[in-house]
Amino acid sequence: MKLTFHGGVAGVTGSCHRVETDSTQFLVDCGMFQGGREAADKNYQPFGFKPRDIAFVLLTHAHIDHSGLLPRLVAEGFTGPIYATAATCDLLQVMLLDSAHIQEKEAEWRKASRTRETPHSKPIYTARDAERALQQLLVVAYDEEIHPNPALRCIYRDAGHILGSAIIEAWITEADHASERTGLRTIKGVFSGDIGQPARPLVRDPTPIAEADFLLVESTYGNRLHRSMDETLAELEHAITDTLMRKHGNVIVPAFAVGRAQEMLYLLADLHRKGRLPPMKIYVDSPLATKATEITMRHMAILDPDTAEVMSWTRKQNKGMQIHFVQDVEESMRLHDIKHGAIIISASGMCDAGRIKHHLRYNLGRKESTVILTGFQAAGTLGRRIIDGVKEVRIFGVAVPVRADIYTIGGLSAHADQSALLGWLAHFKRAPAHTFVVHGEPETANIFAAVVRDKLHWSNVSAPTTSGCAIL
Repeated sequence: MKLTFHGGVAGVTGSCHRVETDSTQFLVDCGMFQGGREAADKNYQPFGFKPRDIAFVLLTHAHIDHSGLLPRLVAEGFTGPIYATAATCDLLQVMLLDSAHIQEKEAEWRKASRTRETPHSKPIYTARDAERALQQLLVVAYDEEIHPNPALRCIYRDAGHILGSAIIEAWITEADHASERTGLRTIKGVFSGDIGQPARPLVRDPTPIAEADFLLVESTYGNRLHRSMDETLAELEHAITDTLMRKHGNVIVPAFAVGRAQEMLYLLADLHRKGRLPPMKIYVDSPLATKATEITMRHMAILDPDTAEVMSWTRKQNKGMQIHFVQDVEESMRLHDIKHGAIIISASGMCDAGRIKHHLRYNLGRKESTVILTGFQAAGTLGRRIIDGVKEVRIFGVAVPVRADIYTIGGLSAHADQSALLGWLAHFKRAPAHTFVVHGEPETANIFAAVVRDKLHWSNVSAPTTSGCAIL
């Protein structure tokens, strides 16, 4: 069996792992690279395999860095099923079409701004490609066994990352050329996808796994610890109260449309319900986040039990906390005229695309306002530059000084920190024969691999590089 890493290594985006066995060839995830020009270039490069040779895709969750190149895969010849949980399938219905719309619009802009045709003048994929990919989705229930191939059985477990996210257990049977008795062997692989931080709002805790012959584990925050939830909420309370009550400005919250936007609404409602936040006017300025919130409400059965209570309270009261879901562009533009008293939650979470860039343009230069960054900011993104303390940024070609207060609320991450990752790994009864640390920036992945070797005494732990492979 051969395992090849086509993305999601030496970085936190573009997750794509290919498994080749005697009888089949499949992918785990097929994500888009994100974060600057170099990442965009990667999305146009050849896959490194023939899409028509891929029998099926096992998808861990809906985030674009795990799912975003599925339409391109289909456009280039992949015709097999894409297995995902029901909530993931629902989210993809809006996320892939939204992504396709962005690809088409950005390609139009690049074509108009250049005097000659280039490969980037064409979109990575179109809405039609996304629609075809959506037709190939097959729903998988948590904790139920599926058989994508006669030599493969899989079980999806709740990863506690976002709605519908999964850890995938896969038992692969193939010829054992070293065996004289049966001639067959079964190898169990575990693909962590993105592991959530335990005891966080909305989603349930990650499912513990006991055994694996080989393991792929994410390491986004494998080199650090998150702040405690109590400290995180205290900082969030201070940032909002200080901005609304003392500075009389706006609070701008770049948020991933799926997961983080819904979590922020939950936390703001819970803090207001407990008397820790003043009356608020909240604007959710992202059509995708609005649709994702509607989908979240349809999947209450797989959410954390405390969530229902807070959401029920929010629906019953509408005075102290007003939530407006902004849809059309004109309404979004009218938000630019608001100088104080608004909490604007908008996408993208890394500030690199979407309506959030407009809100940053109109608020980042105002000392009365505050920007709250609540998620991971990949290298090369606008959000990362703001975190790194630049004094000025360019947004839509305009120089914007950074005068607003900047808060980095790391404790809200949907990714497990080093301690939580180690806690999840500690449930394994024995060390996997091979552990591959993926989905982390190079230094972080190598640090976490060393920590696993040192603290868990696992011997065969490595952080693979892009397009690396392993024979198992």
